[in-house]
Amino acid sequence: MAFVNFSRDRFTLRAGGPSLLAAAIALALLPSAQAEDTITVNTQADNPLAGQEQDYSVKTTTTGTKLLLVPRDIPQSVSVISQQRIQDQDLQTIGEVLDNTTGISTRLVDSSRATYFARGFFISNYAYDDMPTQVSDVWDFGDTGSDTAVFENIEVVRGAAGLMSGSGNPSAYINMVRKHADSREFKGNVSASYGSWDKQRYVADLSAPLSESGNVRGRVVTGYQDNDTWLDKSHYRKKFIYGVVDADLTDSTTLSVGYDYQESNDDSPTWGGLPTWYADGSRTHFSRSATTAPDWAYSNKDATKVFANLVQRFDNGWEARINTLHAETNFDSKLMYVTGFPDKVTGAGTSAYGGWNRGERKQDSVDAFVRGGFDLFGRQHELMFGGSYSRQRNHYDNAMPNTGLPYGGIAMDSFYSSVADPSWSAFSLYSKDVVRQQAAYTAARFSLADPLHLIVGARYSEWDADYNPSTAPQTSLSSKKHDVTPYAGLVYDINDTWSAYTSYTSIFQPTDKRDVNGNYLDPTTGKSYEAGVKADWFNTRLTTSLAVFRIEQDNVAQSLGTPVNGNPGETAYKSVDGTVSRGVEFELNGALTDNWQLTFGASRYVADDNNGDAVNPDQPRTTLKLFTRYQLPMLPEVTVGGGVNWQSKTWQDAYGPNGNTRIKQGSYALVDLFTRYQVTKNFAVQGNINNLFDKEYESWLSDYVVYGAPRSFSLTANYSF
Repeated sequence: MAFVNFSRDRFTLRAGGPSLLAAAIALALLPSAQAEDTITVNTQADNPLAGQEQDYSVKTTTTGTKLLLVPRDIPQSVSVISQQRIQDQDLQTIGEVLDNTTGISTRLVDSSRATYFARGFFISNYAYDDMPTQVSDVWDFGDTGSDTAVFENIEVVRGAAGLMSGSGNPSAYINMVRKHADSREFKGNVSASYGSWDKQRYVADLSAPLSESGNVRGRVVTGYQDNDTWLDKSHYRKKFIYGVVDADLTDSTTLSVGYDYQESNDDSPTWGGLPTWYADGSRTHFSRSATTAPDWAYSNKDATKVFANLVQRFDNGWEARINTLHAETNFDSKLMYVTGFPDKVTGAGTSAYGGWNRGERKQDSVDAFVRGGFDLFGRQHELMFGGSYSRQRNHYDNAMPNTGLPYGGIAMDSFYSSVADPSWSAFSLYSKDVVRQQAAYTAARFSLADPLHLIVGARYSEWDADYNPSTAPQTSLSSKKHDVTPYAGLVYDINDTWSAYTSYTSIFQPTDKRDVNGNYLDPTTGKSYEAGVKADWFNTRLTTSLAVFRIEQDNVAQSLGTPVNGNPGETAYKSVDGTVSRGVEFELNGALTDNWQLTFGASRYVADDNNGDAVNPDQPRTTLKLFTRYQLPMLPEVTVGGGVNWQSKTWQDAYGPNGNTRIKQGSYALVDLFTRYQVTKNFAVQGNINNLFDKEYESWLSDYVVYGAPRSFSLTANYSF
């Protein structure tokens, strides 16, 4: 077992055991040490700008099991993106964090929507302080557009995490950890930035005691953003405010209550992208600034979250937690979709249709659990058990144009500027549903021997949903399921540095997809296996992991490409058995020295269905992601860094002018750079360049294409007090 002890200014580490090449580099750059020597490093005396608060690594986390563990003791692949990493890379949204997280790939659906994948499958499990929200791959409520300014760090568990989410989606579990009012004195941080496409962004983060003793504390984070984009006419605005009060009701009781609101307005966004082929079957190649969005198109979103958390600590080391959440999220999008294959000379041959959609999602959740240690057979163990309940209500309305949009004969270059806003029908129900989940869960970490620990757990879930489709709005279709999701992991400490582990969990994923006759498909079920090795150095300031995994699934929903009978706007699906994903992942993260931070992640997988056909082939099978920062020892006020994200080729089969045709995107790399100058103790200036070499690539492959972002820059001034 790895024990971590910290003091304010100093820490100790124990060196010894085998190492990877990167670890050898790290050790070579530190003062020499013999195996089993104890090294003491002063993190502030020689360099006041260095210290653990600037690390890319996070010392402990509860993600995966709700037990407080160092990453090395978690028998799954886990990445925690720290506040320092977010600041260095200027990652302003959850989506941008995921773009730069090991093993995660992106599908840019159009100018304002993106979906994310891990191990070959869509990520639907997002959580706020471990309160899960199920995200649809059809409707966009802006979840991944949440601003990172309100979060302390972002935790990612790759693979099935049914113990946490209730549904063991085999891709990944994304947990966003909110900031809290943890300061007993007034302090704050304000920043202003300017960048490409006239982007302006202002953020303030203020903390203060609300009582003389500091037992009641408050924190407010607020911001505003306004920018054009690389697309013609596109304009985006965002504002957000987050407030939290933390109160020590007694020496052992803490209550937190908070409010989070974000609003975004996207003018002239695209719905879909640009045609992939000309009418003669040759590939198109438009400017990245080209758009099919008319002047009247927009997509607006707002999200409100209210939460309360109560923590009760006991003298025996146990603690009880109750977390509650109420969230309301809305979108209002009036868009135009362009389809067809234009003539290479005249541009004629495309057509369009419009859609005005509104959606509302309301969620109420409560989660309560206790955790602590206990003695059994002369050894110390840990136990966690609890229960949860959530209700999520989704409602979607749509309107259609009363007058037809123009069909054909309009050149692509002028298409978007030639279409007037049509008159629209009244809104009618598209669909609505109520999804309820209630669960009881437990996990225990048993110390079987000094080097051997077993984590076992299970979650019993009852899942029921009522659906009202547009074909029969007065008819409620019900689906009820229940399942026991087991979890088991074994961790063996090879020495003070290295551990080996293996884990297993089952997969249970209810779906809202229907077959051609309108019947809801059975939940996806399966098994997820993982094994690997982990290591940490310097009291977990540097961590690494190497994992191999295998995922087996049945009843996986696969599109038929045809509508549900009686509902032409809904795509029909079928269930497919025998889907398998297998692969390997590696990550090195943290402090190589006090001045050098680095994250390097690599992922390789193969995912096929029962016919041997690739699952989601538009997602890269191999990705490499590197980012690093270095604080110059001879000039400690200067920090430089950068990174590169590389992915392998992707492809997709789509219907074109010559029938079913394969479209490909070759492998490519995106290079980013940043530098920060600490002008004074409190004032710093930072510059970032993204896509340094202005690489052109396609992020969506079908009968339309969506181009990725071109080169951009930003300059940020930051003042702390």
